[in-house]
Amino acid sequence: MSKFTENKSPDFFFLVYEIVRCIPRGRVSSYGAIAKAIGSKASRQVGMAMNFSHGVQPPVPAHRVVNRIGVLTGKHHFSDPGAMQRQLEEEGIRVVNDKVQNFEQVFWDPLKEINL
Repeated sequence: MSKFTENKSPDFFFLVYEIVRCIPRGRVSSYGAIAKAIGSKASRQVGMAMNFSHGVQPPVPAHRVVNRIGVLTGKHHFSDPGAMQRQLEEEGIRVVNDKVQNFEQVFWDPLKEINL
């Protein structure tokens, strides 16, 4: 992996996208967990990367990234605010009042799941 900075650099976004592409169907991760996995504290920048990910190729499953307690805080950055929830539900994740249910069971921690 290449070096990154804690700003909106292409390298930072590239690293974020590579990790998000590893999140399996039916699982979610958080902005902070992804930032930590690349040696950063910039969880807000991870959110910014998700905002810019729509249309990136290969696709980035931004719908699988939620806040640290499982809330769909990024839903307003989809073309339709209900799209994030629908995509998660299609993968078997239950969402109630914009919050992932059984968050601890479906949470995917990149530091534990992939070799970085």
